Amino acid sequence: MSVAILTDSTAYLPEEEVARHGISVVPLSVVIGDQALAEGTEISPAEVAAALQRRAPVTTSRPNPEAFAEAYRAAAEAGASEVVSLHLSAALSGTYEAALLAAEEAPLPVRVVDTRMVGMALGYCVLAAAEAARDGGTADQAVEAATARAKGTAGLFYVDTLEYLRRGGRIGAARAMLGSALAVKPLLHLADGQIQPLEKVRTSSRAIARLEELAVAHAGGDEVDLAVHHLAAPDRAEALAARLREQVPHLGELVVSEVGAVIGAHVGPGLLAVVVSPR
Repeated sequence: MSVAILTDSTAYLPEEEVARHGISVVPLSVVIGDQALAEGTEISPAEVAAALQRRAPVTTSRPNPEAFAEAYRAAAEAGASEVVSLHLSAALSGTYEAALLAAEEAPLPVRVVDTRMVGMALGYCVLAAAEAARDGGTADQAVEAATARAKGTAGLFYVDTLEYLRRGGRIGAARAMLGSALAVKPLLHLADGQIQPLEKVRTSSRAIARLEELAVAHAGGDEVDLAVHHLAAPDRAEALAARLREQVPHLGELVVSEVGAVIGAHVGPGLLAVVVSPR
């Protein structure tokens, strides 16, 4: 009997990895006006970026607990003995809570994990759990693998403006930077599952250079995987990835991807992020 691995759409895993490991993905939704659209199937990052730029009302919504309940039932019907359900930080979304509610009524044991991560920072935790399960590990061992991966993983990001994070209520301690937001380009990071201020830099070019420096420093001499995320900034993302390939000495895999609609709704166009995850 196998351990099934499930996550939500904010992990932004490459489709080939989802297929290779048989990972189930439950989508969050983006709400534009009064229309709720499932991330990954019903709305694209480009559509979210366009809506934000025209100042349309854009919010996000966690999955309904029934969506998780259905996924847990499907895992049981497919022959799984247990499910490990790994999700974005509970400080950023009610997704973890919805998964917990569904787990109470699931027809098999479900371990619900708040990874305190998002994007490929979450994605690498999911892959660690999937690899442990693939190798015959128990649910406990899959959770341990994900937790160990999370401990060393850093999420660093640059945004053109804090305005979108402010609108979405996800700005946390970075609110202190708002007073000088017009004069600086903020660098932020994930800390304790929340979006926290890291540094204030005067220009976008210097901010991106500093993002690169911080990513290289986090990588150090360890063997690491990297992910470069962006929203509506593919050229910047590819250029940053190329520089990181040259500077990180023990680079495993490097993923370059546009963040999905849900995270895009909160960070706005121009986002550049780097996830550094030691193997």
